[in-house]
Amino acid sequence: MGEKSQARGLPSSPHPQTDEKGTLQPSRDISGRLTCPLLSVTLLVSFGSSMLYGYNLAVVNSPAVHIKAFYNATWSQRYGHGLPPGPLTLLYSLTVSIFALGGLGGSLLVGMLVARYGSVVPLYLGEIAPKNLRGFLGLLPSIFICLGVFCAQVLGLPELLGQDRYWPLFLAVVAIPASLQLLLLHCFPESPRFLLIERNDVCGSTEALRRFLGTSDVQEVLEEMKEEQRSLSLVQTVSVWQLLQERSVRWQTLSVAVVNVGMQLSGIDAIWFYTNTIFRNAGIPESQIPYTTVGTGAIEVVAGLIGCFTIEKLGRRPLIITGFCAMGTCLAGITGCLLLQAALPWMRYVAVACVVGIIAGFCMGPAGVPFLMTAELFTQSHRSAAYVLGGSLNWLCNFTIGFIFPFLQMSTGAFSYLVFCGVCLLVALYVYLIVPETKNKTFMEISRVFAARQPLAPLCHAGMLRLRGYGAVESSLEGSEHSLP
Repeated sequence: MGEKSQARGLPSSPHPQTDEKGTLQPSRDISGRLTCPLLSVTLLVSFGSSMLYGYNLAVVNSPAVHIKAFYNATWSQRYGHGLPPGPLTLLYSLTVSIFALGGLGGSLLVGMLVARYGSVVPLYLGEIAPKNLRGFLGLLPSIFICLGVFCAQVLGLPELLGQDRYWPLFLAVVAIPASLQLLLLHCFPESPRFLLIERNDVCGSTEALRRFLGTSDVQEVLEEMKEEQRSLSLVQTVSVWQLLQERSVRWQTLSVAVVNVGMQLSGIDAIWFYTNTIFRNAGIPESQIPYTTVGTGAIEVVAGLIGCFTIEKLGRRPLIITGFCAMGTCLAGITGCLLLQAALPWMRYVAVACVVGIIAGFCMGPAGVPFLMTAELFTQSHRSAAYVLGGSLNWLCNFTIGFIFPFLQMSTGAFSYLVFCGVCLLVALYVYLIVPETKNKTFMEISRVFAARQPLAPLCHAGMLRLRGYGAVESSLEGSEHSLP
């Protein structure tokens, strides 16, 4: 691969700005305000995509009994006897997780489709948002994931669509937000960054910037995009295979893989798919389970709002690290509750609190930050391949958890949650040690931070660097950069 690989992985970029005396000058403050078009398109694409994802995660929870009864009745009509418990569990697990295979297929096609037709939702939001609003707008879809889960929980109440005759209609509700998005999305322009860098449409990019930012003075933002375009002028859009081979972006690639796999292997899908079963095993009375589930949904929406409105103040790293640590702690708590509930009946309420803690921890950070990170850690030439990789791993793990969790629970009982606990704590440790803070940084600045990460490995092996977490390493690098003559 040689020099060609290095050029393709980390585009050559201008050095930080200096005056005539060689003194380092601060980078330009390319910021913007939240305008009506920017907020409207974010709400629209989140409503028509992220909300559907959340809805599909929870929609099969409440009608589980009715779906299994339908399978049993159909099998009995055809073969004269009902399904044994094992095959019935297998069939229902496949039903719960099968939609993730559709998502996997879409993720594998996204690289080709983005290059031809324009940006997908997380990529689109990451590209249209000013850097000072990128975290806020990037986490709005996670709120709609929570809203989708909450809507499925409310509609699944016995008084609404949670009855035996209504469950097919309950599953078909997703057509409404999808249709509204298709009707309204054409009213908004394409991503300015895509128009300029991929299509070389300066006029279209300028008009889109003016509309999204609500001002005619977009020259600074346009210059920052042109800087990226110049750095990528000799660089071709890379494939997933090329992305995996390039050593210059190995930390970005590994980080995207870790956070996307960790997002699904954290056990959140098991919690959402099988909430009623978990509460039933914890000893919650059957008549109270639907309403307890709705209560957890309301709390997760509040947690998502907290994450969305604090990300630009706290940053990405604190939210995702705190979220995974909270999930790991509560998953261990569920194990303890299930083991002790026979001797201590009040542990059932602690188990409910642990489920709430898992969902709240997830919605505050891990629900949305991985998608945001995929847009932020790569420049335009690598972004499509990164989304293919991250999305494919995300959907594959989603399917795996939805399919195997009932069997894992049957074989290991309460200890099944300790597997997810370990995953959460390991991902939090990885982010603490490796992933830098990307708040208020341009895409090119983030690439330079990772470029500075490359020489650290030999220093670590030589014992010249004490690793205290990436924040400390990043600060020391920036300090040394400022001290250069």
